[in-house]
Parts: sequence; structure tokens; C-alpha cells
Amino acid sequence: MRINILTIFPEMFTPLRASMLGRAIDNGILELCITDIRDYTLDKHNRVDDTPYGGGAGMVMQVQPILDAFRGSNFGGTVLYMSPRGEMLTGELARELSGLDEITILCGHYEGVDQRVLDSLEAREVSIGDYILTGGELPAMVLIDTMARFIEGVLSSEESALDESVYSGLLEYPQYSKPRVYEGMEVPEVLLSGNHQEISKWRWEESLRLTSERRPDLMEKYLERPHELTRKEKAILDKYRKQ
Repeated sequence: MRINILTIFPEMFTPLRASMLGRAIDNGILELCITDIRDYTLDKHNRVDDTPYGGGAGMVMQVQPILDAFRGSNFGGTVLYMSPRGEMLTGELARELSGLDEITILCGHYEGVDQRVLDSLEAREVSIGDYILTGGELPAMVLIDTMARFIEGVLSSEESALDESVYSGLLEYPQYSKPRVYEGMEVPEVLLSGNHQEISKWRWEESLRLTSERRPDLMEKYLERPHELTRKEKAILDKYRKQ
């Protein structure tokens, strides 16, 4: 998959070349192409913004540098603009985007970008939450990391992304590692039993408990889904339905 980025701060994307995403880039699974919008401005002072028509506070990123950067870099695919007014980034959206061959992410700053940029590129606006950040670079990295996990070969196991918290419909159960006892805190006995059926049941019930406590909205959706369960599992799920 080719991921293009239009930004005025290309150095901010250095972390993408580390860890899991870095390996995916090195292995040719992901191709990362970053263009500095400032390289395409016609302003002698290297400016890419100006005051908004109609007045108001702040500055607006201009149409010329952005469109010239897009065209001059031979970028294509679906264009995404990181914006607090966009559709919310969800697991479903991340999975949808992961199936594309090429995307271009536009990172805005100041009060945003000239609307003619978005109209010309038919940009799809995406938000990572109901809050404001100083620019689109951090949201873009969140989107890339979330999306990349659905691309085959990025994770060590094909099932990893689908089994994790939220994507399975429930929050993830607690995890434990060595040592068995630390400062009086012990690993739950069931995880040491070797009984994989009981371990699976414990993990599932812990996921139910945590989801019920922390994300009742997810729990409600999960309880509405049809489930193929054993009699014991049905009894556990019924307990949470009554709650």
C-alpha cells in the first residue's frame, strides 16, 4: 500500500519508521511518500498561509501550494483530510481504508485549509476525536497506525488485529507475564492451570466484565449479537444481560 502525506512538518513522521510500521516499510508492505508543502509555495518568504476572506482570527492554508504539491508529487488515490469536523475514525473505517492501494493524507494547520483544496481533491474528512490539535500530523499518524494493522503482513499474526480490544466487540481481558508472584500480587490461578477451555472462558468473562464497567455502549451492541454458546457460556452472558 502506498501512503502519501502532504505536510509542512515532514520531520514529525519519523516515528512511523520505527517498530512495526518501520519493518513493514522495510519489507515493502507499506510505501511512505512525504512531501513538504512549503517546497511548492510561490511566496518568496516560503509562506503557505494567509488571512481568511470575510475576516476572523487565525490564518488559512492556501490553495496554490497544496494543489501544486499534490500534483507535483504525482500523488493519487483516496485523499483524506485530517479534520475535527470529519467522520470519526473507527475500526470499520480503518479496515475499509486498509483495502485501498493508495491514499493521500493532507495535514492542515492554523484555521484549516482553503475549501477549494478539499473540493478539487474530493477529500474525505476524518477526525480522531472531539478535540482540537495544533495540526493534522498526529491524527495522520494515528490513522496510519490503526489502518496498517489490518494489512496482511504488518502484524506477526493475521488474527492479531481482529482479536484485540474493541475489534472483537469487547474490551480486551487482563494480560499477565512472569514472574508468577511480584510484591504479593499473583497471577490468576486459572491461567496456570493448563486448561485451555477454562482459560478461554475466564478471558471471555473478564472481557464481559470490563466492557460492562467501562464501555456500556459496546456491551449493549455485543449483547444484541447472536452467539453460539455452551450452556455455561449462556449462563454467563445471561448474567450480564440482567445487569
